[in-house]
Amino acid sequence: MQWTQLKGTGKLLTYSVVHVAPSAFQSFIPYAVGIVQLTEGARLPGMIRTDLKDLKIGSDLKVAFDLIQSESWPSWARYYFVRAGSLQESTQVTHDEGNIKAS
Repeated sequence: MQWTQLKGTGKLLTYSVVHVAPSAFQSFIPYAVGIVQLTEGARLPGMIRTDLKDLKIGSDLKVAFDLIQSESWPSWARYYFVRAGSLQESTQVTHDEGNIKAS
């Protein structure tokens, strides 16, 4: 097995808008979660942070990372999707001898 670098871009296959959420996600409601088929073919589920009125099946999305960690959340970088071409840039995450590095 070896690491494969992915472009982090893809198309939205399906999504759902969440209106009733657990307490940890209350600040996000309403928010979308969906499945994105990456350019390389892998399908990845995740939260989609974009204006919900612009969201549609087939939308071009890219992965972004939230590097802020809290004690009530797992201690790894959280990913989510944004519209491709948006001003919000994704963060490059690499693995070096078991350590995750973001740049």
